[in-house]
Amino acid sequence: MEGIYSMIYFNNDYSEGCHPEILKALAQTNLEQSSGYGMDGHCAAAAAKIRAICQDDTLAVHFLVGGTQANLTVIAAALRPHQGAIGADTAHINCHETGSIEATGHKVLAIPGKDGKITARQIKDLVLAHRADESFEHTVQPKLVYLSTPTELGTLYTLDELEAISSVCRELGLYLFVDGARLGYGLAAKGNDVTLPDLARLCDVFYIGGTKVGALFGEAVVISNSALKEDFRYLIKQHGGMLAKGRLLGLQFEILMENDLYTTIAAQAIALADQIRDCLAGLHVPMLVENTTNQIFPILPNAVLEKLSGKYVFCEQCSVDDTHRAVRICTSWATVKENVDALCQDLRQAMAAPEKSA
Repeated sequence: MEGIYSMIYFNNDYSEGCHPEILKALAQTNLEQSSGYGMDGHCAAAAAKIRAICQDDTLAVHFLVGGTQANLTVIAAALRPHQGAIGADTAHINCHETGSIEATGHKVLAIPGKDGKITARQIKDLVLAHRADESFEHTVQPKLVYLSTPTELGTLYTLDELEAISSVCRELGLYLFVDGARLGYGLAAKGNDVTLPDLARLCDVFYIGGTKVGALFGEAVVISNSALKEDFRYLIKQHGGMLAKGRLLGLQFEILMENDLYTTIAAQAIALADQIRDCLAGLHVPMLVENTTNQIFPILPNAVLEKLSGKYVFCEQCSVDDTHRAVRICTSWATVKENVDALCQDLRQAMAAPEKSA
């Protein structure tokens, strides 16, 4: 066990617990009595803060425990039995949710993405092809578009791209749902031009991820479309997402939404990710995907990864050739500079050492 805990983890952004301010607030309110199931004052206060930040008092805000739970609950609430969700082939709902969407009775209509993103043109082409098919009633009807920002590959949708996708969705009568599991890192990234008010304006529903951005657990689902607001709590309960001690969720978002804490801690992760990027660029390491968020996808020699494996944990992505693999290096709100400095130093040493001939 000692070896496990002596490792430095760069494989994800949810290895740590929660921000100290949240832990402090949880301790201070531990014996506070409140109503259950998200009907408490902390959930109400957090929802009010989110509505204010999004500049829309009409938004419905609900707090769920995790991202997969949020995805399947939203999609099940939005779709009728014959309808499906459009998403990139790399979409979380298509690759990493154990068929949860299919388990709710809906098909994921995956289309090829470029660096994790899909376009308004692709969405329109898929829907029009379905409608032009003389056997359209024999196939799943596209009804919802699922996007992640940042995507599973760390890339971001620009405001222009989201505007175009939102416009197509409204033209074709589709719901637009944005998965914001890592939204904080997107909002804080260099070059990002999308804000929370933009998401509230352009999406029918999106969520603000807490699990990966400072909370112990929790996602805030934000609904702008009135048709999706109705009976949503029934669907939360039916899908096992209605936490009896719901105040634990509301309190965390109450803290995260105060004084820009959410984006401030995300910006710290971005700064450290940029330090790693600069180090890799100086070593002329190619990237599987270029992005500006907290996920980095370098292609490294197998020999270098072997040297680093005794000290660092990365997330394996794929083999690029017989001698190189792509990995994910991930920073988080809790990543410390000392660990990033050590990684950069060890990368330089490992890359400088001559490889042994086979």
